[in-house]
Amino acid sequence: MNTTNDIRRSFLEYFGEQGHEIVPSSPLIPHNDPTLMFVNAGMVPFKNIFTGTEKSKFSTATSSQKCVRAGGKHNDLDNVGYTARHHTFFEMLGNFSFGDYFKEQAIHNAWDLITRVWGIAADRLTVTVYHTDDEAFDLWRKISGLPEERIIRIATNDNFWSMGDTGPCGPCSEIFYDHGDHIAGGPPGSPDEDGDRFVEIWNLVFMQYDQHAGGDRVDLPHPSIDTGMGLERVAAVMQGTHDNYDIDLFKALIAESGSLTGTSTTGENQASHRVIADHLRAASFLVADGVLPANEGRGYVLRRIMRRAMRHAHILGAKDPLMHRMVGSLTGEMGNAFPELIRAKPLIEETLLREETSFRRTLANGLKLLDAEIADMSEGDTLSGETAFKLYDTYGFPYDLTEDALRNRSLNVDRAGFDTAMEQQKAAARAAWKGSGDQASDTVWFDIAEQHGSTEFTGYSSEEGEGVVIAMVKDGAEITQAKAGEDVLILTNQTPFYGESGGQMGDAGTAAGSDDFRATITDTSKPLGRLHAQHARIDSGTLSTGDSIHLVVDGTRRTELRANHSATHLLHKALRHHLGDHVTQKGSLVAPDRLRFDFSHVAALTDEEIAKVEADVNAQIRGNSDVVTRLMSPDDAVAAGALALFGEKYGDEVRVLSMGTEDDTDYSVELCGGTHVRALGDIGLMVIVSESAVSSGVRRIEALTGEAARLWLAERDRKLKSIASVLKSSPEEAADRVSTLVEERKKLDRELTEAKKALALAGDGGSNSAAEVETIGDVAFSGQVINGLNPKELRGLIDEAKKSLSSGIAALIAVNDGRATVAVGVTEDLTDRHNAVELVQAGVAAVGGKGGGGRPDMAQGGGPDGATADQAIAAIKAMIAG
Repeated sequence: MNTTNDIRRSFLEYFGEQGHEIVPSSPLIPHNDPTLMFVNAGMVPFKNIFTGTEKSKFSTATSSQKCVRAGGKHNDLDNVGYTARHHTFFEMLGNFSFGDYFKEQAIHNAWDLITRVWGIAADRLTVTVYHTDDEAFDLWRKISGLPEERIIRIATNDNFWSMGDTGPCGPCSEIFYDHGDHIAGGPPGSPDEDGDRFVEIWNLVFMQYDQHAGGDRVDLPHPSIDTGMGLERVAAVMQGTHDNYDIDLFKALIAESGSLTGTSTTGENQASHRVIADHLRAASFLVADGVLPANEGRGYVLRRIMRRAMRHAHILGAKDPLMHRMVGSLTGEMGNAFPELIRAKPLIEETLLREETSFRRTLANGLKLLDAEIADMSEGDTLSGETAFKLYDTYGFPYDLTEDALRNRSLNVDRAGFDTAMEQQKAAARAAWKGSGDQASDTVWFDIAEQHGSTEFTGYSSEEGEGVVIAMVKDGAEITQAKAGEDVLILTNQTPFYGESGGQMGDAGTAAGSDDFRATITDTSKPLGRLHAQHARIDSGTLSTGDSIHLVVDGTRRTELRANHSATHLLHKALRHHLGDHVTQKGSLVAPDRLRFDFSHVAALTDEEIAKVEADVNAQIRGNSDVVTRLMSPDDAVAAGALALFGEKYGDEVRVLSMGTEDDTDYSVELCGGTHVRALGDIGLMVIVSESAVSSGVRRIEALTGEAARLWLAERDRKLKSIASVLKSSPEEAADRVSTLVEERKKLDRELTEAKKALALAGDGGSNSAAEVETIGDVAFSGQVINGLNPKELRGLIDEAKKSLSSGIAALIAVNDGRATVAVGVTEDLTDRHNAVELVQAGVAAVGGKGGGGRPDMAQGGGPDGATADQAIAAIKAMIAG
């Protein structure tokens, strides 16, 4: 029962039996607290419940929460590997009461679990209480039977917890385990309390007050309980060791590290193996929760963790990348409790491998240069900040790595000098940017980016979260406050809102905060390519810089954007598959209601080609394979077969999206920073609705996905049924029926044309009379006005009239809808005397037209006044007469 997995399971089962809701661990990214880089305590996911801003479905809960302390004020990174209890990643066991039970039951449960269920000896336990908390002191004495000297009153804030300067707070009670007098250290509150003998294993927080801004502290109407027990610490106690790295979980990982490097896991190698084991856990869980290595924000902390472990692998003499080979051991130890590790195992392995492969090159070059710089330095000397910055800026060797590498050699680094060199570089970059010709209005964005850095986008894994307002922009200038009715651009330190780029439209949604602040986010743009500016209309309240706000993306709209964007990738691949590798993207639009894709191709797609492309895409959608995200350098990505998208600007690292399968390989692999479906089946369906030309050599496809595609097909089906109804046939027979009707119509049109021609030539006794041949001078002439004749038939009738005359001139005028079309034909023997073009121009002028053209033997023109058609005949005759 004493394995780490057993202890975790036992804890949760105990409180589950007490009626607590067993709540799965939240991700390491705290979407409900923008001031935290990572979840660093078990209560963080329940913070809004404790403050009353969120209603809970349960009044008591228990969890084993994943935590990371490696950035910000909670940063244990530099101590990890060199002490018995520091970790970057750890689990916090906890039980929580949201206005349900209070001190007595909390103390009873804690004592009962530790001593009765787990069998930890009571004589090894000591507890502390806040010095004024007589109630807790008396309850401990009654429930545990501990002597008063082992219930220690602590007057410092170590035993008083608060969430912040204001809000819920209360006294604490900590439980310590005595590892024995063979280990240095004294009990809590004593001068040598920092030793390793007495170790805190559980902290019970009695949340009973509300701290006001003026300093007043009042009782909470519903006191609550928040407890936290480090799983690794209690596992050490129950497994008979004072060192967390000697518990079963770490023993397995450290043994794997020793086996893979062929080195001893004790002695001078001990710290390196511990760093690798600890950092493997942190890195793997962060990747599983959606964090990938980057040069800023959470991604940078992950990279620091990875690189620190990788440097220790280098110290151990590992010739090849090491950490990715240990992921299997980690999932074996923790995968049952945290299935996200198993799901993300391929991504974790690939991320670690690529990061370590790249870092080994940086490390080899950087250490060689560093060794040269410190060759003449003595113990206690300080490396100049300028040199450290040169290593960072020119060779990609991070400052913290320089500091860590010199630590074992008892050398220091001039941090102030490093920071000065960094600021000088920023000033130079700013001066260069001002001279680049960019719009002056962009200066405000450069200022914001320089002061606050890039916006951290959290929207890959969540559609809502908290953010701190770092800046607001209105009419091109920064403001510090915005009120109801104003339209402003809001920038937060982190956001789930995607800024428009790569063809994908920006997100929309809502924002809310304290003091009745509410805003509608209508769009999100991406100034400078690294800031996410939320276009907000303030609906109520007031917003100021420094405020924390809750951001919620329009989930329906985001879902539609994801589907259309992922379908664009599949469409691109299908086009290349069926048309050829010359097809490249020339532009795109990813909107909620449709997608548009422009691509290079010289000819219009045939119906058969469109059908094949559409079928390929939908086959991949039905396959429902997961969409896999990797982080690579642009060069590595392209070498691996990834396609770079049109118009994207790529940095040192890119997100590579793999979608679908074909012949046991990835179907589509593209560089893309947009948001995408998690599995292709989420797209639902894709239908191509149009294909057209954009410009020479560029075609455009417009398509729909999901519900929009279904509705479009349903409407097309409705129209088909309506047509079938008119035709008095079934929808299946409608096409054949229409084809038959079209052929019948063509036949009738031909027959009608022939009948009109016959009537025109023979006369109908009414408005059309047969043309009579008369002689003008020595020229035979026939002229006729025909109402309702299609002008296209005139050429054929003129030819027939010329044949009938053998030698002579024929003039025909077709009148339709008040307009006259004049045609004149001259037999070949007369073209040297009479020109058909000149004759037709005379007739056209008579019907109010201008010009007319053709050949000497045949000409045609028209005019608007069909009522004067007889005058046109007369004008032609007059010109023939001369």
